[in-house]
Amino acid sequence: MARKRYPPTDPRQWLNRARSNLALAKADAVAVFVEDLCFEAQQAAEKAVKAVFIHRGATFPFIHDLEDLLKRLQRSGVRIPKYVWQADELTPFAVVTRYPGLGGPIGKRQYRRAVRIAESVLRWAERQIAKP
Repeated sequence: MARKRYPPTDPRQWLNRARSNLALAKADAVAVFVEDLCFEAQQAAEKAVKAVFIHRGATFPFIHDLEDLLKRLQRSGVRIPKYVWQADELTPFAVVTRYPGLGGPIGKRQYRRAVRIAESVLRWAERQIAKP
């Protein structure tokens, strides 16, 4: 199902892309490596966090380090709940697990946790953007 597209300066477009990444992360197909699904979970969380920056009219660096991004948001006055800080666990999936040999295999338990964290971060970002 196609979602309505918004300009890249609209946080709703970043949330759309985060939802798309999350849907891919949940597509646990037999032929897909779990590491690739975890990459999609990381991307979902990253884009959700960046949507909050855009909503606040703030710029962000094009980095994958979720802890760094959250610290920047916190310094700008955004309250970051404890559960959102768990997003830092997803940061290694941005690079290390994408290439053979840089990281070890990921188990199903770690994959399911990555998806749960990404879902939580996305829900938090959606609530932030719903605020005036």
